[in-house]
Amino acid sequence: MKFVDEARIHVHAGNGGNGMVSFRREKFIPLGGPDGGDGGNGGSVWLIANEGLNTLVDFRHQRRFRAERGENGMSRQCYGKGGDDLLVRVPVGTTVIDANTGELIGDLTRHGERLLVAQGGEGGRGNVHFKSSVNRAPRRASPGTPGEERELQLELKVLADVGLLGFPNAGKSTLIRAISAATPKVADYPFTTLHPNLGVVRIDVDQSFVVADIPGLIEGAADGAGLGTHFLKHLQRTRLLWHVVDLAPLEGGEAPEKQIRAIERELKRFDAALLDKPRWIVFNKSDLFASMEEARAAAKAVMRKLRRKADFYLVSAAQREGLSPLLTASMQLLARRDAATDAPVVNSD
Repeated sequence: MKFVDEARIHVHAGNGGNGMVSFRREKFIPLGGPDGGDGGNGGSVWLIANEGLNTLVDFRHQRRFRAERGENGMSRQCYGKGGDDLLVRVPVGTTVIDANTGELIGDLTRHGERLLVAQGGEGGRGNVHFKSSVNRAPRRASPGTPGEERELQLELKVLADVGLLGFPNAGKSTLIRAISAATPKVADYPFTTLHPNLGVVRIDVDQSFVVADIPGLIEGAADGAGLGTHFLKHLQRTRLLWHVVDLAPLEGGEAPEKQIRAIERELKRFDAALLDKPRWIVFNKSDLFASMEEARAAAKAVMRKLRRKADFYLVSAAQREGLSPLLTASMQLLARRDAATDAPVVNSD
């Protein structure tokens, strides 16, 4: 199924029912007084996160959602039935924005989490509420209030532990195929992935993490060039970035160090916080060198040009070589972060 990560929908909560003007009419009770009941409240519209969904494609076919209206009040002080709330399922990881104001309404990041996006109208009051010592037969009732109506922009940011980024043709899709059961398209000619792919990497029993293959970036991506910001946003939810670099670019292609600097500039322009995430350089296509020693020497030369002493990983996704150290180190880092998150807070007072 094609990955769809943006949608625009219109939601309308139900209107409140009107209050009723009514008088008690019974034999032998000539002055029964007012008995008009209140109208029911209108139903509200809620979004609910569901982990069984992974795309917003359904909203391409249905864009308008309306909750039930509240029933009008009735005689004998009977209240109108309230309208049922409308629950709209969305994938976990959906960000909800008011399309007219740009206001962030909420972020659904856990299965079962609910978000109120349109409040139902209140029911009107019946004439029983307006009687007084000077007005014993009020012929007045209030109408129900209208339900909220909103235009919403839905954006899905994939939830993954590790995000792959790099230039087109760096070998990211081949890498995710090599380490998981994901099957993105790969070929022996230049092209770029057009939508994110998710893969689960299993290290051992109860040890696994999710990797997201983000479509290739080019210079100007932060301004919308190529696939641009359309997919840069997916990196914001990841906890670790693998910066995949083609160590043996085609003739006329960008040198590895230039690829790295170009991607870093785009990350900084889009969201400087991305540069604060753990980001590991993963040199790919080591199999295109005469020996692993030659490939390692080329990778070290690139790091010297970048004036960095940070560790790097040398792999061949096509031949599935050098992957074990990368996967083990990633699992260890994610486990440490999970442990730090779950650690109890000690009160020093």
